[in-house]
Amino acid sequence: MAQCVMPNLNPPLTTVKQCLDYKSRLQALEPNVTFLMSLYLHSSITPETIREAKNAGITGVKMYPANVTTGSSQGVTDYAAFYPVMAEMEKQDMIFNIHGECPSGGDITVMSAESAFLPALLYIHQRYPRLRIILEHLSTAAGVSAVEACGETVAATITAHHLSLIVDDWQNDVHCNCKKKLTETIANAKPVAKLPEDRAALLKAAMSGNPKFFFGSDSAPHPIAAKKGGDRIAAGVFTQPYATQLVLNALEQGIQRGILKDEDVTVEKLKGFLGDLGRRFYKVENTPRGEIELRRGGDRIVHVLQTDEGTLQVVPFRRGERTWSMSWVGEED
Repeated sequence: MAQCVMPNLNPPLTTVKQCLDYKSRLQALEPNVTFLMSLYLHSSITPETIREAKNAGITGVKMYPANVTTGSSQGVTDYAAFYPVMAEMEKQDMIFNIHGECPSGGDITVMSAESAFLPALLYIHQRYPRLRIILEHLSTAAGVSAVEACGETVAATITAHHLSLIVDDWQNDVHCNCKKKLTETIANAKPVAKLPEDRAALLKAAMSGNPKFFFGSDSAPHPIAAKKGGDRIAAGVFTQPYATQLVLNALEQGIQRGILKDEDVTVEKLKGFLGDLGRRFYKVENTPRGEIELRRGGDRIVHVLQTDEGTLQVVPFRRGERTWSMSWVGEED
């Protein structure tokens, strides 16, 4: 099993040594998982850093526009300053993961932030056509169209919560709220969920079989304390324990709304979206270790997950709701 690791820690992972040290800590916890590490694009990153990272087995670099989400305070304000870094990434065949939003201000709001970023995506792809780019956690129909318009080196991830939510959900329910300035935002995420037509476009892309679109959980297990009160509530939705089931719930709802048909959701397309297509884009070897068995409505999402000693508590997305049960058939990674 492979797991992509994001670098927006505090402090962020801006050096190869930091990445490798963090990987060692993760590997000690889960020795059977292959961790795909990324550097945080920062003013200290140079083409030489990229060469060092490639030689150390680091998979890619993540770009966060400054101050658009959790852990982005040291992010990018001027893309052009990093053109030499992008050129070296292209040369070294590394992944360029992008949080594709512009900061709010002027005519740009959380609802238009992704669409406002898309010209930059298209320009970077035009300038570096062999650079493998992933537009992370896609949230708009415009984003789907932009990725489709690019060559085969540009792809996008889609989350379970963006397949499920629209603006009214996070506006009216604090537990699905994607804004940052509320009393409690247990399911706060950036980019925010948008309009019904955006959700429909994401559902169709997910089940299109197009190798440009695959699952990425963007799961962020922020403690309850970080999700309540204050002006800077941590952005991030915790979906990992139920990620597969939440995707299936969203697809079922898509069928009920008439966005998808039963025949659109096949085992082959599910396998592609949830695993095969992402592995192929990342060039990760597929080593099957059994299959999963899913049963409709056989499980309920817990209200709180906590450490054994109870000192750290995290609330999962869709807490308390019925979902599919999942079990492994054969050997699990």
